[in-house]
Order: sequence, then C-alpha cells, then structure tokens
Amino acid sequence: MWWQDPVTKLKGIGPKKAADFANLNIVTIGDLLNRYPRAYVDQSKVKTIAELTTGGEKQLFLAEVYRVTDKISARRMRYTLVTVKDSTGFAELYMFAHQRFQTRNYKPGVQLLIDGKVQPGRGAKMVTDAYVQILKDGEEAAAPGILPVYALSGALTQQNVRTAVKTALAMAEDYLPESLPQEVITAKKLPPRLEALKNIHFPASFAELNRARSRFVFEELFLLQCGLLYYRSRVQTSRSGIKLAPDGDVIKRVLAAMPFKLTEAQQQAWHDISFDMQDKKPMHRLLQGDVGSGKTAVSALALAKAAENGYQGCIMVPTEILAQQHYETLQQFLQPAGISIGLLTSSVKGTKRREVLQALAEGSLQVIVGTHALIQDDVEFDKLALVVTDEQHRFGVEQRAKLANKSAFEPDVLVMTATPIPRTLALTVYGDLDVSVMKGRPPGRKAIKTLCYTGDKRREVYAGMVRQIKAGHQAYIVCAVIEQGEMPGVRAAEDVYNELSKTFLNGISCALLHGKMKPAEKESVMEAFAAGEIKALISTTVIEVGVNVPNATLMIIENADRFGLAQLHQLRGRVGRGEAQSFCVLLTDSDAPETLARLNVLHTSDDGFYLAEQDLKLRGAGQLFGLRQHGLPDLYIADILQDTDVLVEARALAKQALANKKLTGEIEEALNAQFDERFKRIFNS
Repeated sequence: MWWQDPVTKLKGIGPKKAADFANLNIVTIGDLLNRYPRAYVDQSKVKTIAELTTGGEKQLFLAEVYRVTDKISARRMRYTLVTVKDSTGFAELYMFAHQRFQTRNYKPGVQLLIDGKVQPGRGAKMVTDAYVQILKDGEEAAAPGILPVYALSGALTQQNVRTAVKTALAMAEDYLPESLPQEVITAKKLPPRLEALKNIHFPASFAELNRARSRFVFEELFLLQCGLLYYRSRVQTSRSGIKLAPDGDVIKRVLAAMPFKLTEAQQQAWHDISFDMQDKKPMHRLLQGDVGSGKTAVSALALAKAAENGYQGCIMVPTEILAQQHYETLQQFLQPAGISIGLLTSSVKGTKRREVLQALAEGSLQVIVGTHALIQDDVEFDKLALVVTDEQHRFGVEQRAKLANKSAFEPDVLVMTATPIPRTLALTVYGDLDVSVMKGRPPGRKAIKTLCYTGDKRREVYAGMVRQIKAGHQAYIVCAVIEQGEMPGVRAAEDVYNELSKTFLNGISCALLHGKMKPAEKESVMEAFAAGEIKALISTTVIEVGVNVPNATLMIIENADRFGLAQLHQLRGRVGRGEAQSFCVLLTDSDAPETLARLNVLHTSDDGFYLAEQDLKLRGAGQLFGLRQHGLPDLYIADILQDTDVLVEARALAKQALANKKLTGEIEEALNAQFDERFKRIFNS
C-alpha cells in the first residue's frame, strides 16, 4: 500500500528532511496524512488596505508600489521601507535582511500581492514578516485559500510540509479505500474519506473543514470504542464464565469481622459486584472510589464470595508496601471467616515462595495478594474465579489479561482505582468495563483541613510540622522535582531534605524518597515510615498512590501550583486515614490571583470527582490521566472533553455495529485501510 511507503518516496524529501519528519513521528506517507494541521490561515480573500485589521495577524492584500526608501534604524540596522497604496489608503512594508534584495524590482506602479502581519503604524498601517509576489501586467490576484499550519521540526518549513501533503493527496486520488463501513457513513451523513482528507488539509471553505473534522473525530472515537468493545466481547465469549451462588454465611461472617458498617456507597458497589458474580457472563467492572472511600472492604467481600463458592481470588497491586498493607487488612476481614490468604511479591523467596506456589496450585490457598510477581509463568492456580487489580493505571491491559488467562474459566475481573476519572474519560480509558462509583468516607474519618499559604509563611508551616511530630504524629513533605535545576524556580526534594534535616528536623528522624532510588531502597524507607521509625518523609510524588499510614496527619506540598488539582487531591489522601485531625498545606511562591484561586478549589472541596472535572477542563485528558500507559492509541484529532457527545454516540453505534456480523467484517476491512495500526492493535490485544 502506498501509505506504508517511507516519506522519502515523495519528491523533494531526502534523508535530512526525512529525519526532521521522523522527529514529528512521521515516517510513512500515511503518517504524514494522519498528522492533521494544528491551525489554519485564512487567505481565501484578497483584502483592500482599508479592510486590513491591525491585531498582528497575517492577511492578504493587493496594492501597488508608491515609494521605496532605504532606512537605518535607531539600532543602526539597515532596512527598506516600501510604501504601497490602493484606492482605499496606504500601508508600509518593513523589509529586513534578504528581503531588501527583492525590493530592487519594486518600481512605482508595480502591482504586489502581499501576505504579512499587519499592525498599527505612525502614519499608515505597518506590515512585517511579509511574503510578496509581483504580479505581471494583467495577471489576476488569486487568493491561495485556507492554508494549513503544521507542527515543524528542524529545517522543515510550512511550504515543505504543504508540498509533501499535496503530493500524498495526489496518490490518494488514485487509490484510497474507505476506513468506515458504508452503512455507518450513510447513517451519520459523513463525507467520503477522500473528500474529508482533502478538506482537513486544504479546506475549500470553513464549512467543509468542519464537515471533515466531524468525520475524523467520529472515526477515531468509533474505532476506539469498537476495539474496546470487541476486546471485551472476545474475552467474554472465548471461555465460559463462572456463575456463583447468592451471598451466604461466609459473607455474613466477613461483614461481622469488619470494625465498621458499610456506607451506603459501599453497599451499592457491593450489590453491583455481587450481582455480576452471580451471572454466568464474566464480570468486567471498574470500581472508582475516591481517596479513603473504603474500596479494600468491598474487594474483601468479592474475594470472600469466590472462596465461599469453592474458588480462588487474587488481588494485584503496584508496589510491595501496598501489597503488604492489603495483606494485613484482608487478613483481619477474611481469616475470622475461615478463608486462607497468602502474599506473593518479589521479596518472597526460597522455601516460602515454593510453599505459596504449591498451595495455590493445589487450591488450599483461597486468596493471594501480590505484585507483578503474580503474572510470572510459574504461578499457577487451581480454580481462579476472581482477578482484582488495584490502581489499574499502573498496569496495562495486557498485564490484566495475562493474570486472567491463568484460569481455565473466564474469571470475574474487578479493577479498582482511587484516581477520580470523569465519566467521559472512564468511557475512553476503561471502555471495556462497567463502572461503579463510590463517594464519601468510612465512618470515623474526619475531613482533612486544607490550607494554602505563599512562601513567606514557609517557616511557620514547618514550625507547625515540628509541633505535630512532637505530639506523636508523622508528616509528608512533597516536592515536584528531585534535583535542583530540573524545573526553574521549584524547590527540589534533595535540597528540602538537606535544609530541613539541618534546621527544623535536626534531631528528628527523617528520610528522602524519590523515583531514582532502587526499588529495595524505596521499600525500606516506606516500611520504616509505615512502622513509625521515620517521623518526616521528604518525597516526590512516588507516595501519591496507595500508601496507608494512619499516624501521618500532615501533608505539606511545596510549589503546589506546579501540580494538577486531581494530583493534589491524591496526595492529600495520604493523610486523614486515622481518627486524628489531619491537615494538608499547599505552599506556593506565586501570588498570582488565578493561581491562588485554583488552589483555593481544594480548600473548598474534597470531592475528587469534582476536582477531576475541573482538572480536565484546565489541563486536558492527557495531563490528567496519561492514555499511553493503558496501551490505548493516541487520538490525533478527537478531544474527549470537547467531543463528549460524539464519544457517547460513537459508543452506542459501535455496540450496534459489533452486534451485526456483516458490519463487524466491514470494520475489520476498514482497519486494514487505516494509515496506521493504532486501532488494529486493540482488536488484536
């Protein structure tokens, strides 16, 4: 296929330009056509001088040369001033450097077609950065139209990219199969692919540009949803699921062993999960629980239900410290009901590991808590019926599938996350899962008091930290970077640690924790902090997820303005996990009103879902929740915040299409017609 050929097949692109294109992730001709313009310049109308606006934007106009004068600026720089006129007024072209040589041909009365930035001038409108074309006698001034503006790299110019795209579009004229089923195109009244491709790059009008954009936005979201739904249906139909019995005495004993009564939100989430597990169709559910909402208790019930029915359950978490914490909590809930539970991480070695693996394979171990160690080849289950993953965004879709494939059946899958994801984003990231949402906090936990101060209050904040530690509590101090210079004007964790250990924390046990440390070092520090041996932990965001230290009552976040609201909320959730009053202090060296107003949102709200919505509006989906770590394809033109309605409609149509064998076949053909394999990969995952 021509679109799989390298860009060097296009005239005028040699190795050097190909390298510049490669920096933009453009390797093939298809890549080139897939990278849509980032903006457009309207040169569809040739203006008069009177019609030129003076806001600095580029505009196209026709005028004749009135006078050409060489000048020297106040900085002793030579330039040429070309005064031009038409029947409506005068304008002055400022020509510098190599542009001055063009002016030798500018004689009074010569007609010029000028494309330049227009600003107010002293006597006439001032034009800079001008591209000028001399018109021959009787030649009409033709407007180029609406021109695309592309991302550039190296020595590439807009003209280079535009020429390359035009050449590629000429190839598309010869052969370009459709990339959507015809039935869907007709139902949605979408323009044909070739027409849309031309109008997304070189629009005939803004109306045609909007039609083309609508087509490609829908196409991306439709194929993404088809892929996720296809993956889900394939998982659900390839092996038979397990139908479990309604809740029995074991579940009652687990509920009795819990030191609290389930909240209304927990009860609803458990109702959803229990109902799913009683269906032959495998459960695929996302449990979104805000920080501290009690997801572990709900997962304990699900694991108990699997055990009660004679099956095994497992829960996979991203770190050893989190695995240990889950293990200890689940022991309290499950052991009184007679359920055996084990732990498997990379630290479990030798005889102990062999014993755990043997018990799993024989079925005598009913529940296992572990890290990535669970997906290693030598881990075998006797009757695995439930797979739980916590903080799913630390695992890819493939890792989740690898664990599920360790069962002879199609196990129920429960994915838990404390990262509040707006419904729109959940549809995209977890399109293959049903969603349950838990809000609120378990009984006995107090709301965290959130305070925001500028840097001049830093000493008072740290003095308050010392008082908290002397009262028997612990504190986190979180920094945005590890080393000085990584981000100008931002306090680095290493510097803060060195400074505090010599001043406020002198004589108080403290430690440094960051992502460049070896895993064993990080685990050792976290274990010491969890055990209460370390009183103050100076850290980067590696403590953002999953650390449970009830004795920690103070979270200080340096340069809080450098974090998103959702991330600040996650960090705040590391405290407030015990019965004592906890505090989160946001420190910023910025006194800009908009910065303080944004941080004040955390002072007024502890609803992670509301904060996530605000973050999505402020920062975009990629920043809030990186899609790449899910193994999901990049979206080149769709915006899941702006195109929510299209996303919901695309999902509904994708469900209909995949229920129709003929349409499913056409979708598979359409995937082969794509310029890349972004969506094909989901179908084959």
